[in-house]
Amino acid sequence: MEPAYVRWRPAPAVRPFAAWYTGYAQPALPAGWHRGLPSPYLTLIITLDRPLRVAAHPDPAAPPGEYDTLIGGLHTTPALIEQAGGSAGVQVALSPLGARALLGLPAGELAGADLHGTDVLGPFAAELRERVGLAADWPARFRVVDELLTRRAAPGLLPAPEVAFAWRRLCASGGAVGPAELAGETGWSGRYLARRFGVEIGLSPKVAGRVARFDRARRLLQESAGAHPLASLAVACGYYDQAHLTREFAALAGLPPARWWAEEFRNVQSPVDLPRADSAHER
Repeated sequence: MEPAYVRWRPAPAVRPFAAWYTGYAQPALPAGWHRGLPSPYLTLIITLDRPLRVAAHPDPAAPPGEYDTLIGGLHTTPALIEQAGGSAGVQVALSPLGARALLGLPAGELAGADLHGTDVLGPFAAELRERVGLAADWPARFRVVDELLTRRAAPGLLPAPEVAFAWRRLCASGGAVGPAELAGETGWSGRYLARRFGVEIGLSPKVAGRVARFDRARRLLQESAGAHPLASLAVACGYYDQAHLTREFAALAGLPPARWWAEEFRNVQSPVDLPRADSAHER
């Protein structure tokens, strides 16, 4: 398989639950680590060749393991993924608002966890991997994911509208909206919102805001190829100053931003967006 890092917009029926699919095919790399960082998305990984080996999980009590398919919940510390030889697969960025609809359980039950796909999805996970593996190219693989996730989706299994509003508002603001303001906008008490939010999302509103702010900073740093001045990055993302940004980056990524980019740049190049052939006919 040719080296690749490509992205695909899901089919309309899947978009309420998944932001994008990413296909990756890396050549043999020197032994090392890739950090799976906190983000506003749950992760579904479907490997195409060798299993994914996770050496350290966000939950430090979880042992290392190999995964043909993996489902990871929202988390606040990185996973360490072994790199030794090439790897290929499809990664689906799942919204926590779609966890019940696609996975059959709320995102709160997956918080901090990395699980075998079969532990959550049963035989569906094996079917997904087999059919994706038989597809001829990236568009064909992504269409298999579209087909199977559309078949599985249960659109009626959604969180309360207040939780969905609070989550979208928090993500759209890059973590700038505080818990009290979110509660006021939903009409719920702060305590009740935190309880319902934790069940459906897996993080408290305050911690989710930290993750959303960090994710924005990480993406801006990635888009600039590591060249974004940290002082202006801190201002753009709502940190008090550069020192605050560096502390939060170290807490959530496990190392400061400049060192993260130096170690990870080969793994986080911007993907090529593949156009959907049927996009002109979609609403």
